[in-house]
Amino acid sequence: MASQSGSHAGSKKVIYAAILGNLLIAATKFIAAFFTGSSAMLSEGVHSLVDTGNGGLLLYGLRRAAKPADKSHPLGHGRELYFWSFIVALLVFAVGAGVSFYEGLIHILEPEPVANPIVNYVVLGFALLFEGISWTVALKEFRTMKGKLGYLEAVKQSKDPSVFTVLFEDTAALLGLIVAFAGISAAQLFDMPELDGVASIGIAIILGATAIFLARESKGLLIGESALPEAEQQILDIAGKDPAIQQANGVLTVHMGPKQIVAGLSIEFEDHTTAPEIEACVERIETAIRQANPDIVSVFVKPQTASTWKTRRQKIVEG
Repeated sequence: MASQSGSHAGSKKVIYAAILGNLLIAATKFIAAFFTGSSAMLSEGVHSLVDTGNGGLLLYGLRRAAKPADKSHPLGHGRELYFWSFIVALLVFAVGAGVSFYEGLIHILEPEPVANPIVNYVVLGFALLFEGISWTVALKEFRTMKGKLGYLEAVKQSKDPSVFTVLFEDTAALLGLIVAFAGISAAQLFDMPELDGVASIGIAIILGATAIFLARESKGLLIGESALPEAEQQILDIAGKDPAIQQANGVLTVHMGPKQIVAGLSIEFEDHTTAPEIEACVERIETAIRQANPDIVSVFVKPQTASTWKTRRQKIVEG
């Protein structure tokens, strides 16, 4: 199993930037919340703290996913990243959204005027700056990865959740800061401290929606998604060119990690092909496929006729 450290260099850069930014932001938000008593600011502080911890979990997932295959995990540990990405989504929902909703509800039921609101405005300004830098780094990396695809289409097709998770967290953070600013300003302008609590609930809704989206995407990867159609067609084209093969019937693929694809290839060999020739052919195909696409780490070849493949495939499609 090839090391994945080089392929995740961009992901790690994005995560390190997010951790540093969120750590600085969380500290300033908590200090501001302590001196002003703002519910929205406390919710934002919890949000930034959760995002800091999430960055650490993503780094841990990347490190675990890069472990080579062993006896207990012959196909590698790539899905570790998908597991920890799913945990990150759950934390955003349970801790970030949950605490924000609770704080908002408390401050609506028992409203307290925000003291020293100017402190909140200064902190929000710095938070927007730091969060904006982190968001720009994540967006730049995601643009590099997505190519000509649209943003949502790229997320749905992406097999590396680390970058788009950070991007969506940072986007939610920027939206949350805007909501917090609006809530604190409205509470001061209309002399209605309840609006500060309403802003916290607004932040909770943003975080909840983000968490549900991230959990949905991570769940699909964790269960096992196939490789992109172009990669599957590439495998079939390479196999079909070998002189010992009558027909490459089809291929089933699954992502074990962002850069770890396992392929099962159905092949109909020429009738006159001997066992040693089949063995040599399989070796040639595996070598050619891995050279063409290093992400394909394992290829399993199954000799069968085209009619048998179609029958088996139809049963899979019909469920």
